[in-house]
Amino acid sequence: MEATKQGVKNRKMSWTTRLDAKKERLESVKGITDGMIIPTNRIVEALEKLIRPGDRVVLEGNNQKQASFLSDALSKTNPSNLHDLHMIMSSISRPEHLDLFERGIAKKVDFAYAGPQSLRMAQMLEDGKLTMGEIHTYIELYGRLFIDLIPSVALVAADKADRYGNLYTGANTEETPTLVEAAAFRDGIVIVQVNEMTDELPRVDIPGSWIDFVVVADEPYELEPLFTRDPRHITDIQILQAMMVIRGIYEKHEVKSLNHGIGYNTAAIELLLPTYGESLGLRGKICNHWALNPHPTLIPAIESGWIDSVHCFGGEVGMEKYVAARRDVFFTGRDGSLRSNRTLSQMAGQYAVDLFIGSTLQMDQNGNSSTVTRGRLAGYGGAPNMGHDPGGRRHSTPAWLNMMTSDDPLARGKKLVVQVVETFQAGNKPVFVESLDAIDVKKDTGLATAPVMIYGDDVTHVVTEEGIAYLYKADSMEKRREAISAIAGVTPVGLTHDSKKTDELRREGLIALPEDLKIRRTDAKRSLLAAKSVEELVEWSDGLYEPPAKFRSW
Repeated sequence: MEATKQGVKNRKMSWTTRLDAKKERLESVKGITDGMIIPTNRIVEALEKLIRPGDRVVLEGNNQKQASFLSDALSKTNPSNLHDLHMIMSSISRPEHLDLFERGIAKKVDFAYAGPQSLRMAQMLEDGKLTMGEIHTYIELYGRLFIDLIPSVALVAADKADRYGNLYTGANTEETPTLVEAAAFRDGIVIVQVNEMTDELPRVDIPGSWIDFVVVADEPYELEPLFTRDPRHITDIQILQAMMVIRGIYEKHEVKSLNHGIGYNTAAIELLLPTYGESLGLRGKICNHWALNPHPTLIPAIESGWIDSVHCFGGEVGMEKYVAARRDVFFTGRDGSLRSNRTLSQMAGQYAVDLFIGSTLQMDQNGNSSTVTRGRLAGYGGAPNMGHDPGGRRHSTPAWLNMMTSDDPLARGKKLVVQVVETFQAGNKPVFVESLDAIDVKKDTGLATAPVMIYGDDVTHVVTEEGIAYLYKADSMEKRREAISAIAGVTPVGLTHDSKKTDELRREGLIALPEDLKIRRTDAKRSLLAAKSVEELVEWSDGLYEPPAKFRSW
């Protein structure tokens, strides 16, 4: 035994292999760079030297902010020199993201969301042009960057940098610090595209000691107004659903902290708070604290004194001046600009809020739902992080405790997870189906599990134009199915409902129709909206909101 120990001791081991490899790569671009600055016109050449075949490369591209200059440059590298990359991307949203696989530069992908490219991605997967790792939630993907998906290279975007490499990320910090940290502290290489170099930064969001190279992009990074919803497109049905949510869920359960998904149905709720919510005397009693991007449709509620705080995943185009002028509500720096953080806001949305409300494309009779449908590999984004009951939660609130249905001395509360959908989506496709397409997608793609977005046992409420199903009250799977089918309309699931059981379910409190909530369907009109157009949102903001051109109709 002693001889074995001595043999191990005498064996020479290097504990700096990653650092040594990094130094070699840095040395290879000394003829290209000026210190830590990569000339704009030599970025492709630099990437071919700094990245090696088979590397794990994390490329920033989330809901809104895209490292578009770097992704375009990477797609222009020579596949003979750079190939078989393992790409890690929150969002596959630009054509060149998939061009990497078409050209053979990249081979494998781990991602969270692929909305704009979901159809093309599904086809490429079927054609064998890319290899799938896993479809993740945002938090899950970020977590793996520090465990088993540690990147060799991080390609990210920021607003400004100084000559020391310090970064200012402005209102759209998003996931940048997380991606940088995963690479920087494991001897990976961090390359940042910036809109401009400057002598003085408004604030330092990421220190230069974390950064290896900065390159000034040939044009500012792409930024999408993803969370802007024009009130003109909100329908009477969505207003009816919003009234039911406010009365039958928010008021009933005293929901004070929450997250809203993207959509016109939740935009309707936001615009009804200063009108319908006010008429119910609910200001100060519900919807105080939010984990949410700065939705323009929040402006009337903020101006009416409904909202105490908003922590943001990212910014929103045109909301910069408004946010800076409402420091009491938003998290801002000394310079007045928003400090967003996708990782921290996802954690807040997972553990700190009482309620998540979102929508979906398909739901089965048990309440399982997914946005992954046949030929469309959309992914999840952050919905599963916020749309589940986190078992680690220990703090109690009235809403959380209100979900308790047991007298067990060890009983605990539950997070409210609400799915609000119309029974049919565009093209007369039923939302409620007997079997999720996700099951077929699993078979077709070889995924280990079906890509379910939110599992039925986490869902506490389902809202349709027919009414609300209070699933948390169901004491059996049979009762859950009855409650869902009762509000599923004339979909395949709704047609299984025995209408004779409707009154029984209403008496038991398993479903509530609008009239049970003292809501008249005829009152669900656009006249209830606090703002009926983007122009009116601008007026509410005293001209501080500056919507993108495509939303200007005046």
